[in-house]
Amino acid sequence: MHLARFALLSSVAFALNAFAAAPAAVPAPAAAPATKPAPTAPIIVLNSLDANLSLIDPVTYQETGRIPTGKEPHHLYLTPDEKSVIVANASSDSLTLVDPRTGKFQRTITGIVDPYHLRFSPDMKWFITAANRLDHIDIYRWQPLPTGGFDLKLAKRVPAGKTPSHINTDSKSTTAYVSLQDSDQMIAIDLATQTPKWTIPVGKMPADLFLSPDDKFLFLALTGDSFVEVYDLTVSPAKLVKRIKTAAGAHAFRAQGDKRHVFVSNRVANSISRIDMQTQTVVDTFAAPGGPDCMDVLADGKTLLVTSRWAKKLTVIDLETKKVVRQVNVGRSPHGVWTLDHVPLR
Repeated sequence: MHLARFALLSSVAFALNAFAAAPAAVPAPAAAPATKPAPTAPIIVLNSLDANLSLIDPVTYQETGRIPTGKEPHHLYLTPDEKSVIVANASSDSLTLVDPRTGKFQRTITGIVDPYHLRFSPDMKWFITAANRLDHIDIYRWQPLPTGGFDLKLAKRVPAGKTPSHINTDSKSTTAYVSLQDSDQMIAIDLATQTPKWTIPVGKMPADLFLSPDDKFLFLALTGDSFVEVYDLTVSPAKLVKRIKTAAGAHAFRAQGDKRHVFVSNRVANSISRIDMQTQTVVDTFAAPGGPDCMDVLADGKTLLVTSRWAKKLTVIDLETKKVVRQVNVGRSPHGVWTLDHVPLR
């Protein structure tokens, strides 16, 4: 063989053998998926008969302390600046403010008459309270202060039927809807003028209200019955279009966070129903012991918190298995429950 050709073939063969012998390239290890930081904001539970609130660690589910409030704290809501959680103390005519991130006491606002339930309008211009014992609804103007903090100025006191119970508003902040528990009625109030638009008869002992994301339908829980009533809000006054069979003592709502499903606690039946708002049907029902009342859904979308009103406990439910996974001892007659780390309210 010609020496030059032999040399060429030998070099090619050497290169091929070297390539074959070389180890295959090892891909770089995939980056580990980022883990979400553990929640740090406390879970807050209102103990209505103890005039205080429980702070619960969101990781260990241990009660870490209690903070005094006024008498009969029933419901709570985040302020527009997200710097405070307002606790409404019905029998003390006051509001207690705590830090939503630490649970520390901030201040007390007095002179708020009989605040049983409370709600901010979505545009955060109006603060609304239901005077459960005194049969009126108060509408306040929210006024941020230049130096920080805020003031509440009463715009109008609206007389209503017996026992105003729960409040909700449409997404455009035009109308407040309030259930009148012992009148078996519902009232709609124009927020711009603070005047009633209509009052209609409803089922037995109406409690919480929930609006569909498009504001077309209102879901009303009947604590004196076993139904959730559905009202068409595209007409005035609202028109009853359906009664959804849930279970005895249908009481409080909490959105699942997917803009389609909402939970309702059935206080007498010791259960929770999941309602599909599009089909207006119950698609799940699972046990919740001890008189389930108010609820919150953690930001993971997998965990539901519910106060067990008659058992002095906070019950934690796994939404994938629909099973109670733990209960936490709290005070007497636990009512409102809330944490900053939750799914959207609507």
